[in-house]
Amino acid sequence: MAPTWDERRPRRSGASLLPVLLPIAVLIVVAVAVGSWLQFTERQALDTVHTVGSGAADRVDVEATVQHVDAAARELVLRVRVTPRGTLGEEEGTAPVADLRLQTSAATLGDLAFKAHERLATRDVQVAITGGSISDYPFDTYETDIEFWALLGGKQVPVRMLFSNNDTLFSISATPTPSRQEAGVGLGLSRSGSLLVFAVFMMVVMWALAASVLIGTWYLTTRSKGLVWPALAWMAATLFALSAFRNTAPGTPPIGCVIDWFAFLWAETIIALCLIAVVITGVRTALHPDDTHHT
Repeated sequence: MAPTWDERRPRRSGASLLPVLLPIAVLIVVAVAVGSWLQFTERQALDTVHTVGSGAADRVDVEATVQHVDAAARELVLRVRVTPRGTLGEEEGTAPVADLRLQTSAATLGDLAFKAHERLATRDVQVAITGGSISDYPFDTYETDIEFWALLGGKQVPVRMLFSNNDTLFSISATPTPSRQEAGVGLGLSRSGSLLVFAVFMMVVMWALAASVLIGTWYLTTRSKGLVWPALAWMAATLFALSAFRNTAPGTPPIGCVIDWFAFLWAETIIALCLIAVVITGVRTALHPDDTHHT
């Protein structure tokens, strides 16, 4: 009598996938929640406008917005928009009633001058930053100060400054400087939270890739696999891809910064040495096949 076979195969129950899918779903929800909170916090910081100076009706308003911070050149670009208020302006504040001169702090490269009865144009000025070093990237910090005081027709007038930041790569804290008619803030600059998280993630990935290549090298050299060309291609591709990956770091950090000494240079060294070790071991195995022991 021919044997009978039960063609029915046990099906995996959907309930057995629940212990796997549930933690993954929880991790996704937590990651999205944390990311949303970080994005909202940074957005709120960029939308914050710091107001300092005089609140008099007849004053000069100065809207100062950071457009870009160049840590390598140790300066920031400040966009300045001037609006005379009350009796100091005409045509709804688009022009001053007399020659207007804005004097700035020593860190600002140049004062601003505007002709009487002429339309006021937005100006970009450079401000020097001090302290810190770009070699500390992504943990570098800097400081500077911004001050404005106005002379209208040769007479000093009150100033109010509205300071904000548009550079998403930097987080800027503003501390008002007490004064009567001048408007000034002390600035502290550091890398933004998103940049810091991405830079740390890059360092973790670099070490993970180096560890992966190291494990693969251990397997190939201890098993006497010879010249395994796919493995060699993968290691060589990782060696060069890591350099390209490093160059995607936001803010174009120079070579020799923290991200290099903490991860990149060591990861490149490990991968290069592993590649050489695999080639040497593979060549020796191919030239002396009788020396290998088979089980």
